[in-house]
Amino acid sequence: MGRKRLITDSYPAVKRREGPAGHSKGELAAEPGEAPQSPGGDVEEVELELLRQFDLAWQYGPCTGITRLQRWHRAEQMGLDPPAEVHQVLKTHPGDPRFQCSLWHLYPL
Repeated sequence: MGRKRLITDSYPAVKRREGPAGHSKGELAAEPGEAPQSPGGDVEEVELELLRQFDLAWQYGPCTGITRLQRWHRAEQMGLDPPAEVHQVLKTHPGDPRFQCSLWHLYPL
């Protein structure tokens, strides 16, 4: 009788290469041919996350079928006190659909 077979015996061992300095486990590396993300991209991600949270906040009413700015103005008119930071972000990116359209704009009504 030999040793008990393990499921890992069926797969070859693969050694991972060490990444570039400063690359931590769990971070995605840039695709080949893709420009590295600038520090300004982090600010945009924070702003987009703020807008996603605004979309998911039920107390400002439904967000489908209207832009985020329209929803913000509607909530303000109804006295619901929407976050001023959301309005500021929307005003700084007037033509960018990533900022102006809600999470659900790609889904049909």
